[in-house]
Amino acid sequence: MANPPSPALTLRNHGFTPDHIIVPAGTRFKIRVTNHDSTPDEFESPALRVEKIVVPGQTITVFAGPLSPGSYVFYDDYHPETAHGVAEAK
Repeated sequence: MANPPSPALTLRNHGFTPDHIIVPAGTRFKIRVTNHDSTPDEFESPALRVEKIVVPGQTITVFAGPLSPGSYVFYDDYHPETAHGVAEAK
């Protein structure tokens, strides 16, 4: 796919906004993650096979999929009590 869908996430106050995203089932896609915190955060999801540090002020792009329909948890391993969410493949 030339232009895969690319939901955007923001990390602020060690939490993801939004904390629920829709991604396409059955195809590769990308997720953009921007860190607005003053310390490093992380975008991690064993289910998506992604683990990447996001330094303050940085935007990263991660690629995932194709996925079967369902829900896939992601989180910030540095702040798991506040930074977590779900990617729902439809």
